[in-house]
Amino acid sequence: MAGQLTRVRRSLFAVHPARTLVMAFGAVILLGAFLLTLPVSSEEGAATGFVTALFTSTSAVCVTGLVVVDTGTYWSGFGEGVILALIQVGGFGIMTMASLLALLVSGKLRLRMQLTAQAETKSLGIGDVRRVLLGVAGTTLAVELAVGAWLALRFRFGYDQSIADAAYSGLFHAVSAFNNAGFGLHVDSLTPYAQDPWVTLPIALAVILGGLGFPVLLELLRHRTRRRLTGRRTWSLHTRMTLVTTVALLLTGTVLTCLLEWTNPGTLGRFDWDEKFLNGFFHSAMSRTAGFNAVDIGAMHASTLLMTCTLMFIGGGSAGTAGGIKVTTFAVLAAAIWAEVRGEPNSSVMGRRLAPHVLRQALTVALLAVGLVIGATLALLTVSSAPMEAVLFEAVSAFGTVGLSTGITADFPDSGQLVLILLMFVGRLGPVTLVSALALRERTRRYQLPEERPVIG
Repeated sequence: MAGQLTRVRRSLFAVHPARTLVMAFGAVILLGAFLLTLPVSSEEGAATGFVTALFTSTSAVCVTGLVVVDTGTYWSGFGEGVILALIQVGGFGIMTMASLLALLVSGKLRLRMQLTAQAETKSLGIGDVRRVLLGVAGTTLAVELAVGAWLALRFRFGYDQSIADAAYSGLFHAVSAFNNAGFGLHVDSLTPYAQDPWVTLPIALAVILGGLGFPVLLELLRHRTRRRLTGRRTWSLHTRMTLVTTVALLLTGTVLTCLLEWTNPGTLGRFDWDEKFLNGFFHSAMSRTAGFNAVDIGAMHASTLLMTCTLMFIGGGSAGTAGGIKVTTFAVLAAAIWAEVRGEPNSSVMGRRLAPHVLRQALTVALLAVGLVIGATLALLTVSSAPMEAVLFEAVSAFGTVGLSTGITADFPDSGQLVLILLMFVGRLGPVTLVSALALRERTRRYQLPEERPVIG
């Protein structure tokens, strides 16, 4: 009997870290859905349907921001508190938070927990996990408190809100922004502040910082890596790729949004030229998996929606609060294309040769993401009469854990909302993580097959 209990215990806990992440995220989503179904969670004091609660819980834990009911009017204070807690847990990482709690309680981390935390934080070595966990906690707390305090002051003195309302609204939007969640307390998101840079720019900054990824933030904060001879600071290839690609995408999104929507009376056309650039930049930043909107997404041209889909699909930095295939994946694929066009045998980025398995990983992530989005779009089109561009936009927004919407999310039937739930879940964990979690064991081929080259193109 004791031997059977031991085997059962081992089967429960001796699980691949990636698979543990999937189960942990699923457990927290179900817990959040249960809490949101309680009558105390709704403003009217009535029980909420399970699909609605599950959709909201998934959107919060997966830091997406898509909603089927308005956050500020439907949910009570308790419900909003549950959503805020789910956003924080999802952004920080369930396994990261569990590891940090174990570290604070016992002062040390078990090997399996370190491996699990490593899978969540993408740290390079087991010895780095303790430093990464503390850095993640400190960075998260510092950014959220700073942005929350700034927004609270602006809401208090700029919009005459009470001290309690201003503090709560500032903290809620700061946590939602840094975790790239996109949940707001207004029916129309941040459109009331479209002409106020003192609100939109701090939120955009928090979104960008959260979307860079914790490894990049920690490396930028440490300032320890220096050239021994020149004394100049150097960054890792991952940090340089993330920063350069992020800046390029932000600028591209800003320029294209302004060009495409400059005269559109439903979006940028009603603003002065400086406010057009402000909202063009804000939309570009929010398209990188944040979900806030200061202009009506449903009033945008189809060309702008397609451009936004591209930004949402790429997403933000790895090991952060952003979704999508990640900017490093996009950069690796671009480097491979450039190398093939030039006829070079190896792909290189910024003076560094990329390992072949890095390109295979990037291709796997991108192609799995394309297949998932196309399949989900087809499924949604069968249950909805909305235009194809709007349905595709919702699917990409869900997969990229963005939260931007043309306004048709609540119109989907339960089956369509379940499809979006699956997209948000997979988009947060990542296709490769999900596939590796479902794999029973890793297989190593101990032989090489004969080589042959098929015709390409």
